[in-house]
Amino acid sequence: MAPDGPSDGVRLQKVLAVRGFGSRRIVEDMIEDGRVHVNGELAILGRRVDVNTDRVEVDGVRVGVAPDLTYYLLNKPKDVVTTAADTHDRQIVTDLVPDEPRVYPVGRLDMDTEGLLLITNDGDLTHRLTHPSYGIEKEYLVEVDGPMHRGHHRQLREGIELEDGMTSPAKVQTVAPTVIKLTIHEGRNRQVRRMCAALGFTVTRLVRVRIGALADRHLAPGEWRQLELDEIRKLEELTALAEHPDRDAGR
Repeated sequence: MAPDGPSDGVRLQKVLAVRGFGSRRIVEDMIEDGRVHVNGELAILGRRVDVNTDRVEVDGVRVGVAPDLTYYLLNKPKDVVTTAADTHDRQIVTDLVPDEPRVYPVGRLDMDTEGLLLITNDGDLTHRLTHPSYGIEKEYLVEVDGPMHRGHHRQLREGIELEDGMTSPAKVQTVAPTVIKLTIHEGRNRQVRRMCAALGFTVTRLVRVRIGALADRHLAPGEWRQLELDEIRKLEELTALAEHPDRDAGR
């Protein structure tokens, strides 16, 4: 059988090897074992793909294969705007990463919020990480202007009634009398601050410390780094699991 795909495309095993799935031999074994699909069809050895348009999946997880895909993890400082352009001449997050290729922030952090922000040109992954239906966890360190008690924690865990509806249950952990670690999976505007305000508190400092499986305690404010290949795959796997929650049911 002749290999499918565009005759001027790139060989699938080369694409996956470059993405860090292993040597050409390991990738060829993956293809022969039926673990790779292209555009919903089982891939065969010798298959060529258009890296800009074809959908490649490994073990049911979509993999970004375009050659210029770039992923930065930035520790956003306070007073930097989460946008790729600003009409008020303020410093923006894309000022802190290389100019080329052009990249965009995934979601947003308020100007007065600090912490981890993913910046990329992978539009498909951006959609999956930000769409509410995927429920990707975001973890914050929240400092407030007074001590929180168990009753406050219970309300956060049960959901807070805001003007735009009830929040989903959050995870709460005490760090200090006036500091909690709060994990949510929604992305409403100023949500953490509004949740705390509903309990009578003002947030005095807010730092995002985790996005899904992404965390980095050693990244200083204003510093960035490129994601490792295994970090990218973990994000892809996380969003795939959100799409198909029964995938790991038997594990």
